[in-house]
Amino acid sequence: MSIESFIKKVCVQTAVYWGNPKSNGTGGNTYDTPIEIKCRWDYKTRMVLGANGLQINTDVDVLVTVDLVLGGFLFLGTLEDLDDSSIPLDSGQTYPTPDQVEKAYGILTVSKVSMIKSLTQFVRTVSLSTYKV
Repeated sequence: MSIESFIKKVCVQTAVYWGNPKSNGTGGNTYDTPIEIKCRWDYKTRMVLGANGLQINTDVDVLVTVDLVLGGFLFLGTLEDLDDSSIPLDSGQTYPTPDQVEKAYGILTVSKVSMIKSLTQFVRTVSLSTYKV
């Protein structure tokens, strides 16, 4: 069994991913439409060096099956779980933004390590924090 097959087998949880953060010009970000991805969520507190050069405590390490980007967000659950009538949506907005979701975690670190003797198989992990990047 290849490492990628094994990772797909153990990534049995679903998370919602907001990717491709872009500045909205008012101090916040806009994101692509959220999608569901498969993952393995591991609550683990540790200190990492963030993209801004500051040490930040992470709350979660996540094993994922696809490439994710720094500054994106993950929520442990499904898109259906985000269908919460208590979250006010702007006109034309289908899903809440990560800023509107209490348990959306910011992606602070991204790791993609190629397997030995392979140019096509990778182990992908991200570290998350409730700290809004």
